[in-house]
Amino acid sequence: MNQHQCDLAVIGSGPGGYVAAIRASQLGLKTICIEREKLGGVCLNIGCIPSKALLKSAEYANFLKHAADYGFGVSDVAVDFPQVIKRSRGVADRMSNGVQFLFKKYKVQLVKGNAKLASRNRIEAYDAGGNVTDIIEAKNIIIATGARPRMFPGIEVDRVKVLTSTEAMMQQNIPSSLIVMGAGAIGVEFAYFYNGFGAKVTIIEMQKNLVPVEDEEVSKELERQFRKTGMTLLTETRVLSAKAKGNGVEVIVQKKDGSQETLTADLALNAIGVQGNIENLGLEQLGVTIERGWIKADKFMRTNIEGIYAIGDIAGPPWLAHKASAEGIVCAEHIAGHHTSGVDYGNIPGCTYCNPQIASIGLTEAKARAAGYEVKIGKFPFSANGKAHGIGKADGFVKLVFEAKHGELLGAHLIGTDVTEMIGELGLARALEATGPMIFKTIHAHPTLSEAIMEAAAVGWNEAVNI
Repeated sequence: MNQHQCDLAVIGSGPGGYVAAIRASQLGLKTICIEREKLGGVCLNIGCIPSKALLKSAEYANFLKHAADYGFGVSDVAVDFPQVIKRSRGVADRMSNGVQFLFKKYKVQLVKGNAKLASRNRIEAYDAGGNVTDIIEAKNIIIATGARPRMFPGIEVDRVKVLTSTEAMMQQNIPSSLIVMGAGAIGVEFAYFYNGFGAKVTIIEMQKNLVPVEDEEVSKELERQFRKTGMTLLTETRVLSAKAKGNGVEVIVQKKDGSQETLTADLALNAIGVQGNIENLGLEQLGVTIERGWIKADKFMRTNIEGIYAIGDIAGPPWLAHKASAEGIVCAEHIAGHHTSGVDYGNIPGCTYCNPQIASIGLTEAKARAAGYEVKIGKFPFSANGKAHGIGKADGFVKLVFEAKHGELLGAHLIGTDVTEMIGELGLARALEATGPMIFKTIHAHPTLSEAIMEAAAVGWNEAVNI
């Protein structure tokens, strides 16, 4: 049995855990990270990164359908779907290996295995057979064990016909039909992916709109675009049951009027939500406070037990990799005694990588009005943007929400091609409390998609010249 002592032990190596471990080591703390699977966690291995590789393949598949518009005569294109999957796995492996390189560079020690808190300062790492292999004595402990797909009564996930996102990105064959249960980011991304390769896709969402956390105008634009590709959208519809049946799946839904309908397809995807990996960590024995399935932490990511911290998905929403990384840095710096103001949860961008892409930050128009703000709205369509027409992607818009009296940017909501690459400017604008005039008086390069941000701000002050 191996014995270790350190200043900080991090349980989990996802985008929260590995970032926290590296930052802590940079600050001079002797750091150990315990990981039972591949470095990088869900994000790098079976989430954010490989899914973006898949979505790029779907984008190219859709391009080939319209290649003639760009002057190419393309016919009899063969799809090697296993190669599509293989490429995404290769991307994931490279990123995971990159974390391993960074651990060596910054002298973060890796301990392989499952982890359990034996006391406030003691972790036992054990193998798949339950045998304790390592004991780590740590002055501080960060829990970064992430989350997994949430299971619901009646939805019989067998991972063969009724899938989670993990199996959805590992399929070796294109299904002829797919039912997606849940229209959050994961649901609409996989819907776009499989639709791009020819599957007949049906999306079921309990709320009024797809991507219900987004501004309503963005949601409606996505619905319009998805319907154009032939997808069937069932909103305000509840899933009562889903199970494998015969060679496919049977999904029974209840619509807003109370009527029920039975849907069938080759496969179904459970994309309704996530739950924290809080089990078998020893949290209950130590008395760590858990609320609604998530570890409660303060702005420095401290739990109620001194020396124990929680970051990332396990610490609750929003369930985003960059939020986890931000928390990891705050946590490591706080432990090292550096000044930090904590994470600004009001300025965390959200991105959805279907096509058209969605990117947003801050308050929606509805939430701004509900909070009592008098608002100015600036909205500029990509149909009036030269670069968008040049690349043949002129759908969507930029919508900016400003506080009317002082002009401060309250929120930004974008839908269109590559808008996830544009949201950083608006995060910086909010962090610096930029006003509308400050944005549209800043010269933006022409021709670029980001000009639409400048133009949208100008619309809010009736100074736009291109619409």
